[in-house]
Amino acid sequence: MNKCIVCKGNLEDKFTNFIADLGDCIIIVKDVPSQVCSQCGEVSYSHDVALQLEKITNKLKDSLTEVAIVHYGKVA
Repeated sequence: MNKCIVCKGNLEDKFTNFIADLGDCIIIVKDVPSQVCSQCGEVSYSHDVALQLEKITNKLKDSLTEVAIVHYGKVA
């Protein structure tokens, strides 16, 4: 089992929400596959998930809305 980089607690696979505040726009990505520390609650992402979050954020950052809410698995 993987350990938390903050407190060395055990990481559990869960789905969380990712929030990016870009100043002009806030992007919320729901149901993101994550690893959450059972001890301190620190959230971390695999390399592939982090890359996908970056793609989603880049795709939505120039949208004409102040808040964008999308589901992780539904953004191409």
